[in-house]
Amino acid sequence: MINPVATDWPIKQRSETCKSTQRPFALGEVFYTLLYREGDGFRREDLSEEAWCDRNENIQPFSFWKTKFEPAPAPAPEPLAKENAEQLFRRLIVEPDPPANACFVLAVMLERKRVLKQVRTETAKGSRLLIYEHRENGDVFIVRDPQLRLSELERVQDEVATLLRTGTAAEMTNDEGRSTKE
Repeated sequence: MINPVATDWPIKQRSETCKSTQRPFALGEVFYTLLYREGDGFRREDLSEEAWCDRNENIQPFSFWKTKFEPAPAPAPEPLAKENAEQLFRRLIVEPDPPANACFVLAVMLERKRVLKQVRTETAKGSRLLIYEHRENGDVFIVRDPQLRLSELERVQDEVATLLRTGTAAEMTNDEGRSTKE
């Protein structure tokens, strides 16, 4: 059943320090999180056990809980470096017979990373052509849409990942699934 009053509330992340004492939490230290109604939203406070015991109990939070401090995990590394994906895309797209599948997947990746933006779609000789512009320098790239099926996507992504790791197209396949090294 759908909750008719469900709303997303922007609540700040867990703090690394006690709101009251400003002392950093130690790994595994017990602390309390308190939520207070504030305007149309909520305010979060994280308190050490000492500050919890010393707080004014007349001011009641909307909600609170006790937990153990775990530092935030390190940010995940970029799965693919922008420069490497862009360099590979630039190298492949100028080949006499560029691998359409790999070029398409790289263009989409670079679009998602906001390196390229799709500016137009054209049709020529029964093929859908995607026209991309580089956001920083205005370079234009025309990429044929290979009309990949979902069942083919994982194979093409694996090929692109291999290309990015090795830098060479040992065995790429074109949009018909045939090897480009034949």
